Amino acid sequence: MARRGHNEGSIYKRSDGRWARTITLGYEVGKRRRKTYCGETRKEVQEQLTAALRAHQQGLPLASERQTVGQFLEEWLADSHRPTIRAKTYATYRYIIHSHLIPGLGRIALGKLTAKDVQALLQAKLSSGLSARTVHHCHAVLKTALEFAVRWDLVPRNVAKLVKSPHVKRTEVAPLEPEQALKLLEVVRGHRLEALYTVALAIGLREGEALGLRWEDVDLDRGTLSVRVALQRLEGKLRMEEVKSAGSRRYITLPQVAVVALRAHRARQLEEERLLGSEWPNTGLVFTSAVGTPLEPRNAVRHFHGLLKKAGLPHRRFYDLRHTCATLLLVQGVHPRVVMEILGHSQISLTMNTYSHVIPTLQKEAAGRMHDLLTGQLTTPCANATDAARAEPNG
Repeated sequence: MARRGHNEGSIYKRSDGRWARTITLGYEVGKRRRKTYCGETRKEVQEQLTAALRAHQQGLPLASERQTVGQFLEEWLADSHRPTIRAKTYATYRYIIHSHLIPGLGRIALGKLTAKDVQALLQAKLSSGLSARTVHHCHAVLKTALEFAVRWDLVPRNVAKLVKSPHVKRTEVAPLEPEQALKLLEVVRGHRLEALYTVALAIGLREGEALGLRWEDVDLDRGTLSVRVALQRLEGKLRMEEVKSAGSRRYITLPQVAVVALRAHRARQLEEERLLGSEWPNTGLVFTSAVGTPLEPRNAVRHFHGLLKKAGLPHRRFYDLRHTCATLLLVQGVHPRVVMEILGHSQISLTMNTYSHVIPTLQKEAAGRMHDLLTGQLTTPCANATDAARAEPNG
């Protein structure tokens, strides 16, 4: 057998059942520097050794057994991840890390974290009554963080990837029926926020996008609107934030009903501004309180629920106005790609998966149209084009 090379000694099984191997990493201040790696399996220890030796050869830092998962998560979020994410996303990550990940895993050494530890945390959170969706988010944040630890050669592999997330039950979309949407607009007619609900139903803006809409983003003469920012409550304060993705930044053609509502709203707002004079804050927002300040999202939701009750309509979230818009567009035969762009979805698959409840209706309509076409009861552009093609000479 060939002789073992430097630092290729035996991986042995300890009395506690775990596997281990100690390697020498040179000398520091005249003392030999050694490091021991342990794992549940021989393969796990070998992977740790390979990563450690590679990092040592490249002059990269090794995962310190003193560095805990909690310390790593704090460092990763503050120094490496915060500059690349939106403020609201950062706040969510910070909450998950401090409320769930650090209390459950924070004291474990980063290099000794195992898939078993991660699985135990997720199961404990589910058993405590935490929703599957929240536990799924905890798992996702941990996977993202540990991926950076792998890139930095602090750990040989991402153990969170070896654990399966809990199944998250898909939230059922609950749009208003067409007659219910008309009833809502009828009840809010003449109210100072009538245009808010008209626009939300007409083009499906998210709540933050609607409340953060500025007059500089609206062109009533052309009948267009740009979505660029959203109003969010962060760290106890209302703030304007750029929308979350390139797909969310969009240019929309307004239906005439929305243009008419916005013109009336602008006239009403100018009168409110005239009455308050210098006390009117210059926010530039389309939808404000009666004294010109940004609309508090909680107050807007409370007002919406009051309107539903007044109209005798079932309870819905403000976000369901967006679902209503998408559903109404699809059942009218608007192409899913157009619906995707109006809503600001990143992929058409997201649009179709979210509104899959509409597909049976669309299929029924398509079957009826195909029947009419094949039995000669329907004249379509497609049929006309076929006739024209037949009349053209070859070549």
